[in-house]
Amino acid sequence: MKIFFTRAFFLLSCFILFNLNVSAAINWGYGEDVNSSFQNPDSTKNRFRFINTNFENASQLDWELDSLGIVNISLNYDHERSSINRANGHWHFQLEADSGIEVTLLLKNFENIWNGMKGIPVSEKTNCLISEDGVNWSIIPADLISGNQLRVKIRMKSDKIYVASVEPYRISDLDKLLSEIGQNPLVEITDIGKTVEGRPLEIIRLGDPEAPFSVFLRARAHSWEPGGNWVVQGLIRKLLQKDSAPFLKRYCVYILPMANKDGVSRGRTRFNTLGKDLNREWNFPADKVLTPEKFAFKTWLNMMVKKGKKPDLAIDLHNDQGGNIHVNLPTSDNAPYIANMKRFENLLYRHTWFTEGPSHVKNPGSFGEGLARRFGIDAFVYELNYEWAKGLNKAPMAKDWELLGSQLSKVFYLYFDKDK
Repeated sequence: MKIFFTRAFFLLSCFILFNLNVSAAINWGYGEDVNSSFQNPDSTKNRFRFINTNFENASQLDWELDSLGIVNISLNYDHERSSINRANGHWHFQLEADSGIEVTLLLKNFENIWNGMKGIPVSEKTNCLISEDGVNWSIIPADLISGNQLRVKIRMKSDKIYVASVEPYRISDLDKLLSEIGQNPLVEITDIGKTVEGRPLEIIRLGDPEAPFSVFLRARAHSWEPGGNWVVQGLIRKLLQKDSAPFLKRYCVYILPMANKDGVSRGRTRFNTLGKDLNREWNFPADKVLTPEKFAFKTWLNMMVKKGKKPDLAIDLHNDQGGNIHVNLPTSDNAPYIANMKRFENLLYRHTWFTEGPSHVKNPGSFGEGLARRFGIDAFVYELNYEWAKGLNKAPMAKDWELLGSQLSKVFYLYFDKDK
């Protein structure tokens, strides 16, 4: 009898503990209470389903739904090798929730560090883009709130909506462009090497290599910055139109359209997948292992120099919050370079929607300074403001950058006018 009561007491204790654990699980948001609450049609938080990042160029992030129904999104930093520097600013994901509800997103982790100093890639001017198909995008407001966080409210017009910081340009978009232009007799596409992860790097040539002048453009050294891709796409399509024939009699164009393909594919922000910045250390030989993307380009450039085909002008296309062109500070030994850059700047004012002006910032080791000093090429970095285009008085979209690219065709033509 004693054994029977002992066993009964033990079983009763287990039953009580089990129910206490179930109750605790329900209180903490687990167990049956979660399933029943997700069936509550009056609760917005329970009609949210998922953040999908399983597609090309999607952000690397963590997310969780809080007790108020707000989706907290913590973007993962992109880190530089052998440095405290880190970067963030790219978001691209698919939101899944019931059609018709409003979902509030809170984006975090914008405390970038560059050269040991904090920098915030978002401001009161920062917008957010949404798309149902990943192709046609529209702008919605984003609120900068305390703690350098962005709050975005999205009304679900369907059960799946893409969300992005800027209009994406993916490797698949580049592949479509290459397929579109590949058979054109004015075009030559040459593989010059591979990325860290083995993706091909192309140089696109438009026009006659024996033309009197040549210009080189590089895009997407920093993987989150798609503006350069839209610009070169607009330039390419304009130059292949019949009315652009006079332009290509005066100059030939070489384009490295996507320098950091690995970062673009993985949805990273700035560095290549070995933590190297492809817009730094241009005053040193390229590291074949850590920066094969730079090594491939420099090998190609050295070949062009030996053939007497060194580009007369070189532009590195980026995105930032300023929208300036960045050239070296004037000194006694580079006065002709500064004069040429000033002339190019004035042509931009007259023939494109560019209005921001130059910053004349000396960027040691950057693409512009490196090519100008080491190779004697008129080279600079052109930043495209991703928040607000002053010349358009609005936030820029892909079509605006494509327009700028088409306008550059005339700018190059006038820049290479021998009589001026």
